[in-house]
Amino acid sequence: MTSTNIPQIHDTIRAVQWHGDRLRLLDQRLLPAEEKWIDCRDSESVYHAIKDLAVRGAPAIGIAAAWGVVLAALRGEPLEQALAHLRSARPTAVNLMWALDRMKARIAAGADTQALEREAKAIQDEDLAANRHMGELGAALIAPGSSVMTHCNTGSLATSGFGTALGVIRAGVSAGRIQQVYAGETRPWQQGARLTMWELVRDGIPAKLIADSAASHLMKSGEVKWVIVGADRIAANGDTANKIGTYQLAIAARHHGVKFMVVAPSSTVDMATASGDDIEIELRDSAELLSVAGRRTVVEGAQAWNPVFDVTPASLIDAIVTERGVIEQPTVEGMRAVFTA
Repeated sequence: MTSTNIPQIHDTIRAVQWHGDRLRLLDQRLLPAEEKWIDCRDSESVYHAIKDLAVRGAPAIGIAAAWGVVLAALRGEPLEQALAHLRSARPTAVNLMWALDRMKARIAAGADTQALEREAKAIQDEDLAANRHMGELGAALIAPGSSVMTHCNTGSLATSGFGTALGVIRAGVSAGRIQQVYAGETRPWQQGARLTMWELVRDGIPAKLIADSAASHLMKSGEVKWVIVGADRIAANGDTANKIGTYQLAIAARHHGVKFMVVAPSSTVDMATASGDDIEIELRDSAELLSVAGRRTVVEGAQAWNPVFDVTPASLIDAIVTERGVIEQPTVEGMRAVFTA
């Protein structure tokens, strides 16, 4: 499953690192101004890193939580309590629950600390292999010389490495299929501006930042051939929850004849959730929308509504790419064929 033909220059970042007695995380709240690492030495510090967005991106959240269980075991913490606490950190990304369920199953089977450490490492290693495979599958759908658009951050910062949607972009650039990347800024946390552009520039990938509100205008020009995004949860019918703003990109893409691709590992697929209507959408503090980098930019007394995800219906998605294969024009039947076999 692992690719060997992707130049190292396009794959240099590992933001979640296990160091034997601690979990080291690159603090994504401070990028690109400062590259600061956080050392988590117990499950509580991992909980706060997830809740406070020091680590973010559905796969990375799950990986960090798995290591949080290992830290709980190392510190002699009550494991059931640690599992429940970590699970409550963020509600929308199913990878968090999936990873913790894997750790819980190992605990129920009598695993010791060393066995839990092996399971967490397996979760992390499997994610990297899946990302590389998805990169190849997704890139193969793109005509040579294309320009693409992406939203939020779906790269090495959001995963064990390489990335989901950004992994497709990395593979596509290396294969000569992608010549230009347009990254939306992704308000209010500006993950596209702060994080995706940091990854793309660092790894030498041709990229331009656009305001979120410029996306439709760019699509109208005919420059963009694909919108490529990640996912935090994919329902059994193919409806997809992703960073707020994804839904309107899918609507604009369909109007302008631009293809729309969702890239996510099978751990993001939740066949127990029938449709996007059943996905809990996380609402965060309105201060995130009323401020930039902690400095208020909106008049005192103003209120805000701050959902951080939306749901794109399957009818607007041309392809869902997972490590198990590509589901084109996703339907309930197409999803079941891949994920209930």
